[in-house]
Amino acid sequence: MTKAQIAEVLSEIATLLELKDENPFKIRAYANAARSIETWGGNLADLQDEESLAKIPGIGKAIAAKIKELASTGSLKYVEELRAEFPAAILELFSIPGLGAKKIKALYEQLKISSIEQLREACASGRVARLPGFGETTQEKLCQAIEQRSKHVGSFQFGQIASEAEALRADLAAQPDALDVDLAGSYRRRREIVRDVDLVVAAKKPETITQFFIKHRLVESLIAQGSTKTSVRLRSGIQCDLRVVSLAEYPFALNYFTGSKEHNIEMRSRALQRGWTLNEYRLAPAPPDPAARKKRSTVKIPRVRDEAGLYRALDLDFIPPELRENSGEFDAAEKHSLPRLIERENLRGTFHCHTVASDGHNTLEEMARAAQKLGLEYLGIAEHSRSSVQAHGLDKAKLRAQVAAIRKLNKTFNGFRLFAGVECDILRDGSLDFEDDILSELDFAVASVHSVFNLSEAEMTRRITRALENPFITILGHPTGRLLLKRDAYVVDVPALLDAAAATGTWIELNAAAKRLDLDWRWWPRAKQKGVKCVINPDAHRTERLQDLSLGVGIARKGWLTKSDVMNCLPLGKIEAELARKRRAHSRC
Repeated sequence: MTKAQIAEVLSEIATLLELKDENPFKIRAYANAARSIETWGGNLADLQDEESLAKIPGIGKAIAAKIKELASTGSLKYVEELRAEFPAAILELFSIPGLGAKKIKALYEQLKISSIEQLREACASGRVARLPGFGETTQEKLCQAIEQRSKHVGSFQFGQIASEAEALRADLAAQPDALDVDLAGSYRRRREIVRDVDLVVAAKKPETITQFFIKHRLVESLIAQGSTKTSVRLRSGIQCDLRVVSLAEYPFALNYFTGSKEHNIEMRSRALQRGWTLNEYRLAPAPPDPAARKKRSTVKIPRVRDEAGLYRALDLDFIPPELRENSGEFDAAEKHSLPRLIERENLRGTFHCHTVASDGHNTLEEMARAAQKLGLEYLGIAEHSRSSVQAHGLDKAKLRAQVAAIRKLNKTFNGFRLFAGVECDILRDGSLDFEDDILSELDFAVASVHSVFNLSEAEMTRRITRALENPFITILGHPTGRLLLKRDAYVVDVPALLDAAAATGTWIELNAAAKRLDLDWRWWPRAKQKGVKCVINPDAHRTERLQDLSLGVGIARKGWLTKSDVMNCLPLGKIEAELARKRRAHSRC
């Protein structure tokens, strides 16, 4: 088992113990152990060693023994016994917003509800509303949550399946018979929501690659197997399709199965204009058109060795996969005006990260070390403000104490800096959760909406625009508030927000958390046109989530953004100057 899988089992134990109404300290011990394993930097082999386990914070002897059993055997008798006490589907209920262990326990014991479908039926009949502690409002919200979930069955967040997809690509590429390997489909195009994973492999012995794929550790079940295409279900639940082709067919297959459909139609049209037919396997002379009055002129088909060669054959510059949506990329490729898109290596730092001071899981020191390990020159800490009670938001005194701690810690760094900030709630009327006196003491401030999502478009737009007019606000955080597959964006006039950001010099966040990826990639060309700057932030609540910056870069590329469009591509010295620029302008006023 991997560290992530072991942590998942420990979290499941904590959940099952909650359902059993066990001792809260015992529940917390397993939950803390899961977090410790997730953030622990050791090797998997060390989890089989009691001495090494004893050094991990939050791991006592009893839990250490269970971790050792999991790491050594891949199973755990204790969790299997706990699972046996409840119906298998009951854990699905935890995926419904608004349902915690106490409510699920009440539903199970009083109404015998142990699945989402049973909950749906009980809500429809009104039985849930009659339970103590529920009522009509809760029942209505549960109905809405179930309906929202059903709309997205079979859909997955891009970031949710990224580790599986990349692991499969790497493992297939390591096979001796694999000549070339890549991911395709909506994943390669960096769509925020994907319904399946596509892999294209050029191989000397297709049957060897197929057998390796079927038996891979991430594969849960086989759906279908053919001579060139094999489909499986991965452990995450997503379908994965493997296509094995010859080396000569590979560029065409990779391009075709990457898509999009609209992009492929235009590619075929351009081939046809040259007297060719293009499909997933080759370029070939187009058959004669009996309806044509004169014979179609045919250009000699060049040899195509890779995708770039295919685009050259059609008199186009290579179009990056992220742009292949038939939304202007062909015109730009024809005119040699495609932008040089941002790369992960261009990022020099980031903002909007949390620590244990609010609802994060790591200390300032741990976040700083993790950022430096990734090669970043700076990291912005932005804890929740006082109105975010559920996220343990900071009051003025606690925020000032953290600022002092950051200033002190910065004296120990060489070539790295922590920036002191806050994620300041935008209140219902557009005022901010902190007054200017406290905001003026910070290096930066992120303004975000965390409550009252049901305003009209005009009200929400006025609310956010008013916040952007404050000169101490540097960044608008997760601008539309969406949670992918869980919560729709609140209604807001995004073009008006972009106008306000352009007028005030406020940066717009591309929140790189897998569940957000907000602002949506479709708005970034418009933002760029207006001169609005992007800042890619992970909204990291633990050290490993700093890795989500790569997800943000993928979305930025899809939005046609370059290094010059993204503020945190600036080196430390220049970003310090930019952070101070807006405030200096305000002081002159």
